[in-house]
Amino acid sequence: MSGRGRLALAAFAATLLSACSMLPLVDPWNWIAQAVFLLAVQCGVGALGRRVPLPRLLTVVAQALVMVVLLTVAFAREQAVAGVLPGPQAVRQLADLLTAGGDDVGQYAIPAPATPGIRLMLVGGVLLVGLLVDTLAVTFRSAAPAGLPLLALYSIAAGLTEGGADWLWFLLAGCGYLLLLLAEGRDRLSQWGRVFAGAARPQGGSSAGFDATGGGALAPVRTGRRIGALALGIALVVPAALPALDSGLLGGTGGGGGRGSGGGTISAVNPLVSLQDNLNQPENREVMSYRTDAKSPGDFYLRILALDQFNGNEWRASTRQLQDVPKRFPTPSGLSSAVSVTEVRSTVSASASYKQTYLPLPFPAAEVRVGGRWRFEPEGRTLVGDDGETTGGAQYTVTSLDVQPTSDQLARAGAVPTGLLREYTEVPESLPQVVAQRADEVTKGATNPYERAVKLQDYFASDGGFTYDTSVDSGTGTSAIARFLKDRRGFCVHFSFTMAAMARTLGIPARVAVGFTPGSAQPDGSYTVGLRDAHAWPELYFEGIGWTRFEPTPTRGSVPSYTLPDAPSGDTADPSRPEADASAPVAPTPSASESCPAQMRKQGECGQSAAPGAAAPTDPGTPTGTVLGIVVAVVLVLLLPLLPMCWRLRARARRLGSSAGRTPAGTAARTLAVWQEITDTAWDHGIPPDDALTPRRAAERLVRLGRLDTEASEAVHRAAGAVEQVLYAPEPRPVSGLAEDARAVRTGLGLTAGRATRLRALVAPRSAVRVVWALSKRRAALTARFHLPTRPSWTRRPSRQEG
Repeated sequence: MSGRGRLALAAFAATLLSACSMLPLVDPWNWIAQAVFLLAVQCGVGALGRRVPLPRLLTVVAQALVMVVLLTVAFAREQAVAGVLPGPQAVRQLADLLTAGGDDVGQYAIPAPATPGIRLMLVGGVLLVGLLVDTLAVTFRSAAPAGLPLLALYSIAAGLTEGGADWLWFLLAGCGYLLLLLAEGRDRLSQWGRVFAGAARPQGGSSAGFDATGGGALAPVRTGRRIGALALGIALVVPAALPALDSGLLGGTGGGGGRGSGGGTISAVNPLVSLQDNLNQPENREVMSYRTDAKSPGDFYLRILALDQFNGNEWRASTRQLQDVPKRFPTPSGLSSAVSVTEVRSTVSASASYKQTYLPLPFPAAEVRVGGRWRFEPEGRTLVGDDGETTGGAQYTVTSLDVQPTSDQLARAGAVPTGLLREYTEVPESLPQVVAQRADEVTKGATNPYERAVKLQDYFASDGGFTYDTSVDSGTGTSAIARFLKDRRGFCVHFSFTMAAMARTLGIPARVAVGFTPGSAQPDGSYTVGLRDAHAWPELYFEGIGWTRFEPTPTRGSVPSYTLPDAPSGDTADPSRPEADASAPVAPTPSASESCPAQMRKQGECGQSAAPGAAAPTDPGTPTGTVLGIVVAVVLVLLLPLLPMCWRLRARARRLGSSAGRTPAGTAARTLAVWQEITDTAWDHGIPPDDALTPRRAAERLVRLGRLDTEASEAVHRAAGAVEQVLYAPEPRPVSGLAEDARAVRTGLGLTAGRATRLRALVAPRSAVRVVWALSKRRAALTARFHLPTRPSWTRRPSRQEG
C-alpha cells in the first residue's frame, strides 16, 4: 500500500475511533454501522479522485457531493429524484429531520432513542468530520490540523454525556489521532527515500550513513509512540489526581443529576424517553405522594404535558408562549356550564430524586400554589420550570376541576371550532393507509364522534385482542403504529398514540397526555405514585365538554364512567337524528359566565364574556427561509464542480475573441494570449507547460507529445513564430488567423487523446489551477505590503523540482 493509501486508511480509522465517543448518547447503537458504511464510501471516492488524479479542490467537492447523495438515499429516498438525487422535497425532508433532531437533542435524556432526526445528526456529523479529516490529512497532507474536527467530535460527546465522557472513549479518540500522525510521519519519511540511521549496524550494512533497508525509520517511529503514550497517560492520570478537573474533558462523577441510583424517573422534557424503562423497573420506587378529597380517586390522573403534534416520526409538544402563573387559571376551553363540575383540592409532595421540568397536575387544574420559578402554558394548562426549576422535592397544593359529563352530553357535542379542528386532526402524509381503514372498520355503525371514540377505546381495551406488553420496542412513528396494529402487542405508548392517530383520521381532535396513573392507596389515606405508574393516554376534544380522557390500554388505569356500556346514551342512536360534524354550522359558543363553575363566579374570576378560542399553532414547521437557504446551498455545491469548466470556457472566449489590435502593444497582447490558450489546451490534454523552453522548442515538444497531424502541427509552428516576432523583433508584425490556429491545435489534440482525457479536459481542466496561482500571487503582494501571515504551502505554485 502506498503512503497516501495508509494515510487515508488512518484518517478513516481516526474518524471512527472518535465517533465511538458518541455511542453512549443514543440507544441502540446500530447507527454506527450505517455511519461506517457511508464513511467508507465517502473515503473511497476521495481515494479514487486522488488516484485519477483530480485537482485537490475538485476531489473535495466530489466527496461533498457524494456525502449529500448518501444522506439523501439513507434518510430521504422516498422524496429524492429517482431515489438518489436531492430534489426540493428531499431537501425539505432533510431539513425537517434536522429540525426534529435538534428538538430531540434538547428534549431527550441520555441515552436518547435513535429517532430519525438524531440518527441523521449523528451519521451526518460523522460524515462531515470524516470529510474534513480526509481533506486536511490526506488531500492536503496536513494531519496536525485534522485533530481539530476529531476533538470537536469528542467534545460534543463529552459535553452531552452526563458526568462527562468515559475515559475509554477519550483513549480511543486519542489513539486515532496518534495513528493519523504516525501515518503522516511515515509518509513524509518515505518521500526522502533511505533514512539516515545514525550509528553503524553491528553486522553488515554501512558503518555510518544511509540505511538501505529503511530500518532506520524505526527510531522516529519508536520515539513518536513513546511521546504519544506519555501524552495519553498524562491526560488520563492528571484529571483523576486533581479533584478540580473531575468534570472537565474526561468527565468524572460530576455534581449534577445523572443516571445513577439517585436519578429521577422521567427526567427529560419529553417523558417518553424513559417511560418504558420505568415500567420495567424491578422496584416501584416512589416519585411522589399526595392527598386528595376527590370522590373518585381512581380517576385522579397526574398529567405532565400533552403531545399534540404528529410529524410522522414522533408525537411532540408544540412550542407555545409561556405566561406568568395566574392566581386562578382561565376556564377550560370548550367547557359548558351544563356539564357537572366539582372542585377537588389536593396536596402533592414530589420526591427529591424526581426532577422534571413540568409539574404533574390533575387535569384541568384551576389553581396551583407552589414555590419556585414556574411559568404557565395556557393551551395545555401546564406549569413549566423556569431557569432550571424542577419538581425535585417540590410540595404544592392544587385545586382542580372534576369534570363528569354524561354520555348524552358527549353525544350531543357541538361542532368543533375550525381552527382547533384543523390543528388537532392533522396527520402526516406518511401515515399508512391501514390506520384510516382500520378506524373506519372499527367505528362502523357509529352515528357521532362520541360513539366512534368509545368504539375505538373498546377495540383496544377489550374487543381487538390486544395484549399489554412492556417488552415491545418503543416507537411513536407511523411505522410503529402500523406494526402495533399488525402484532397487537405493546404498552400505553402504542395504545394511546394509535388511538389518537385513528381518531384524527375520523375527524375527532386528539392529542396524547403523559403522566401518572392514580397510584396506590396507603393506610393513612394518602396515595403513593411510583416508577411503574408512568402512563400515557389519549385526550379527545368535544365542544361543550373540552378535552376528555379515554383509556384504551388494558389492565392500566381506570376506564372513565362516561364510556362504560351501561351509561345512558340518550336517543342519539336514532338514525333520523342528524349527527353533528365539522361541516355543520358552528353552535353558539357559551359565554364565560355561563361555562364558569359556581365557585369561580363567586370570586369574579370568570374572565372575558366569550369563551377563549383555541390557540393558533405557533410551530409552522421548518421556516421557508431555512428551506430556501438549504436549497441554495445544495445548488451551489452541485455547481462547484462546474466552476473550472466555466472559467476555462470564459478564458478561451476572451483570448480568442479579442481584436488584433492596431498598436504594437495590442498586437503583442493578442499574440501572447493565443499562445497561452494553446499552452493551456495542451496542458488540459495532459501535456504540462515548460516555461524553460523557447516558443519554437515548446512547439516541437507539443507536436511530439501530442502526436499532432500535419494541419495542427503547422498551426502550432505558425503561432510559435508569431510569439518569436513579439518577443524578439524590433517591430512585431501582426499575424492573421491565430485564433483559427488555436482551434486547429485543440481539434488535433482531441483526435489523438482518449475519451477520458477529452472528458477531463472539458470538465476538470488542469489549467484552471492558474486561478489559485493568481489569488496566491495577489495574497503574496498583500502579505509583503501589510506584513500579513504567510500563505499555506498548498496554494504555492510548485517548482519543477516538486513536479
